Amino acid sequence: MSKKSKILFTCQSCGYQAPKWMGKCPDCGKWDTFAEERIVRGPTASRSRAAVQSEPVPIDAIALDQENRSLTGIAEFDRVLGGGLVPGTLVLIGGDPGIGKSTLMLQALHGLSRQNQKVLYVSGEESIRQLRMRSQRLSTASHNLLVVSEIDVDAILSMMERHKPQTIVIDSIQTMFNSELTSAPGSVTQVRESTLRLMLVAKQTGVPIFLVGHVTKDGAIAGPRVLEHMVDTVLYFEGDRNHVFRILRAVKNRFGSTNEIGVFEMKDRGLAEVSNPSAVFLSERPDQAPGSIVAASMEGTRPILVEIQALAASTTLGTPRRTILGLDANRVALLVAVMEKKLGMHLMGHDLFMNVAGGVKIDEPAVDMGIVAAVASSFLDKPISNGSIVLGEVGLTGEVRAISHADTRVAEMKKMGFIRCLLPESNMKRMKDIKGIELIGIDTVENAVETLF
Repeated sequence: MSKKSKILFTCQSCGYQAPKWMGKCPDCGKWDTFAEERIVRGPTASRSRAAVQSEPVPIDAIALDQENRSLTGIAEFDRVLGGGLVPGTLVLIGGDPGIGKSTLMLQALHGLSRQNQKVLYVSGEESIRQLRMRSQRLSTASHNLLVVSEIDVDAILSMMERHKPQTIVIDSIQTMFNSELTSAPGSVTQVRESTLRLMLVAKQTGVPIFLVGHVTKDGAIAGPRVLEHMVDTVLYFEGDRNHVFRILRAVKNRFGSTNEIGVFEMKDRGLAEVSNPSAVFLSERPDQAPGSIVAASMEGTRPILVEIQALAASTTLGTPRRTILGLDANRVALLVAVMEKKLGMHLMGHDLFMNVAGGVKIDEPAVDMGIVAAVASSFLDKPISNGSIVLGEVGLTGEVRAISHADTRVAEMKKMGFIRCLLPESNMKRMKDIKGIELIGIDTVENAVETLF
């Protein structure tokens, strides 16, 4: 019985399908994104689905084995994964071109191969000679590290059956090709179907699989949005190629926290771990500079001290500029409005520029008081003492609200040599006395600014 084919037009941005071509996608609103694809359907699909049908069982009857995670030997990477690599997991890692995704994957596989694990690196973009040259530069050569240049999913699955690797890297998923589909590699249908087949193999065999994904100009992983729902873990590699620091952030993790980050430094021999990010981010902080203050941000279970910089400059334009890097621009606008109302600082006549040193992105309310203090310091042209830190969430009425993990943040401040911390009054009532650092309670932004200046 011959297979039946059907022509559909698929949006290459979101995966929406229509029987005819349209200029604008009704789902995502993008223009000129529909491409013609031939969908082949036949009786083989229904038979394969019937062959893997299973019966439901009571959830309390399922035996639980002790979770054995594999460590890659890169502590920062293992922390972001939730403590190691879970068997059968499907991990998607994305980032800008040249940010270091392939370098990190090659180093992670080398760490697993040193534990006598057979691992496989599948590259659809580089030849095996290019992989050998990069491996020589990174010093990641190992007999247990197998490499191949292949884009056919069927050929990759055959390699898995023959060589039985314990971990696989697919670099990248946008280059994979399924011969049963007529669309070109990188299309929505090819990416979705290739990921689905790899996901089924990972769950059936228990082999962890890493998928390297390209990103669009908006910073999102290219391909259908359903791709992020299919995988177990989604990691984003952030950072500017002009800076040496890279940040690995988990935005989805079924086996760990989604707030963990790993900090790396790009060197000539690959990525090096940064075990103490606070010291690195504060190493070049200027002394007694107006508009500069240190804030404590919780990234998962680890507190990180970062420098927040603000510059308030007078302007003759009718609409002042607001340029914010590393912070939520809407949150900064809210805090500026509170400062104008409660502190009497007329910032509407000033351009405001804010930056988080080191290329870090902070998005938590606990650094609100740090933003207020940095802006006030630049506006008043008065520096804040290098040994002081301000913590607290700011409400619309100017009150300073309690924050989470206050004791952990204060312990990190003391370790880094800070001697004074202004934190919410409600947190002060629950804090234990810590020797070596002065704790001052604040309840309003007016109280905090008077104490600082």
